Amino acid sequence: MATTADDVWRLLGELAVAQKETERRFQETEQLLKEQSQEAERRFQEAERRFQETEQVLKDQARKTDRQIQQVNQQIGNLGNRLGEFVEWQVRPAAVRLFRERGIAVRQLASDVTIEAGEDSLEIDLLVVNGDEAVAVEVKSKLSHTDVNEHLERIAKFRRLSPQHRSMKLMGAVAGMVVPPEVARYAYHQGLFVLAQSGDSMVILNDDKFKPKAW
Repeated sequence: MATTADDVWRLLGELAVAQKETERRFQETEQLLKEQSQEAERRFQEAERRFQETEQVLKDQARKTDRQIQQVNQQIGNLGNRLGEFVEWQVRPAAVRLFRERGIAVRQLASDVTIEAGEDSLEIDLLVVNGDEAVAVEVKSKLSHTDVNEHLERIAKFRRLSPQHRSMKLMGAVAGMVVPPEVARYAYHQGLFVLAQSGDSMVILNDDKFKPKAW
C-alpha cells in the first residue's frame, strides 16, 4: 500500500510523542536516582556522625578508666607504703630485744638509712649497731625469694659504700609479717637472721645452731 504524506506526518507525530515520553521517563529516572543518591549520602553522613559520637564516647570512657586505674594504683601504693611502715614499726622495737637475746648488745638502731657514694646509693630499712657489730635488716609485709636475693646484694654493696662500717662485723636479717616457710629456709641457708610475726609479737625463726654470715 502506498504511503501518503498524511501517513508520514502521522508517523512523525507518533515519534515525537514517543520521544517526549522517553525524555519524561528518563527525567523521572534521573530524579529518582538523584533522590536515592541524596538519601544514601544523608544516611552515610548520619552513620559517620554516629560513629564519631560513639568514638568520642569510647575515648572519654577510656580516659575515665585510665584515671580510675591510676587512682586505684595510687591508693594501692599508699596502702602498701602504710603497711610497710606498720611492719617496720612492729619490727623496730622487737629487733632490739631479739638481737640482744642473740648476744648482739644493741646500742643504736636507725631507720631508713641512706648511703650515697658518687652516683651509687642504697637504703637500709633498719640498721642495728652495737659498736663492733652491725645488722642490716630488710623489712617486707610479705617476704619473697627475690627480697632475700636483693638484700644479699644490698649488704655486699653496703660494705663497699660505707667505709665507717668496714671495721665492723656486718650481718644481715630479713623480716616480714608473712614469711613463707620455703623463703625462711632459703634466707636461713644464706646466713641471714629471719624475723617473722608470731601471734602479737616478732620472733627470730633461726634455731640455736644458726651461724650468721659475716660480710
